[in-house]
Amino acid sequence: MKTLLLSKTDVQNAVSMDDVIAAVEEAYKAYQQGQVEQPPIQGMEIPEHNAESDVKSCYNHANHMFSIKTVGLFKDNIKGPGKFAAADGGKLPNMMGNVILGDGETGGTLAIMDASLITGIRTGAAGAISSKYMARKDARVAAVFGAGAQARMQIYALAKVRDLTEVRFYDKFGTPELMAAYKADVERETGAKAVECASVEEAAKGADILICPTPSREAYLKKEWVKPGTHIVEVGVDGAGKQEMDPAIFAMASKVVCDSIAQCLSRGETRNAIAAGCLKEEDIYGEIGELVLGTKVGRENDEEITIFDTTGMGIQDNTTAEAIYKVALEKGMGSWFEFI
Repeated sequence: MKTLLLSKTDVQNAVSMDDVIAAVEEAYKAYQQGQVEQPPIQGMEIPEHNAESDVKSCYNHANHMFSIKTVGLFKDNIKGPGKFAAADGGKLPNMMGNVILGDGETGGTLAIMDASLITGIRTGAAGAISSKYMARKDARVAAVFGAGAQARMQIYALAKVRDLTEVRFYDKFGTPELMAAYKADVERETGAKAVECASVEEAAKGADILICPTPSREAYLKKEWVKPGTHIVEVGVDGAGKQEMDPAIFAMASKVVCDSIAQCLSRGETRNAIAAGCLKEEDIYGEIGELVLGTKVGRENDEEITIFDTTGMGIQDNTTAEAIYKVALEKGMGSWFEFI
């Protein structure tokens, strides 16, 4: 049996953000309709290399494919190639990993593909989908905390569902070069004005959509900076010890929606809010798949404060990888390898 190998460049050339938004919506539908077998995330810390790694897997009854993704954040990669790097000595990206896409009938490996872009783009799509159903229709000003790859993907995807006029950004660790590059990239890709801010407060106050995509371990978004009608996309908290939001913001929210309630209770910002006594499990409004299917309504008025908590699910990788695999087959992309 032949296995298709797809590089990061192949993945990038195979799908658009519109394709991935559609794929992730299908993922949420399948999950909500009970068509997904999805084990708990396996996560591990690698402290001696300033890194963390997760394994996310699932079987999708809708497409009869299983997927296994290993992906990690290796923060020290920016310093150099590491002892196992290729001979060219080039620097590696912080996000490293791969997705195995398998045939659910035979167990054969259909494809192995780079996971760094898949993780980034499908997470951006998830945030955009939440804004599609939960943000005000006239939301035009977004604030994002960070200026890295995920801060880009969140804005690129958001621009597909809302007509952004201004993107405010703040990065605690941003160099002048990083901030200038982010501003140029966002303005080129979205047409919105990108404004570098001097603080979280400056970026957050008055914004319509707030996006939290950092690996922070202390809350930086305060309740005083969240106005009525705001939608918050909580992305960065995906494990114990991480925190981005003041838990009191959850007490202000009219609707708290999760990608997977079970995962957010164990790994998400929702977990922090419950531990702080600012939210009860029964107060969680529902899962995003319910909004996509229309079994629950999203935003009901312009005064609601809404929160979407996402820890990322294997089914998102599954449907995104499936879309990439099909396009790659059609276009003759990648290379073939035989394990058997």
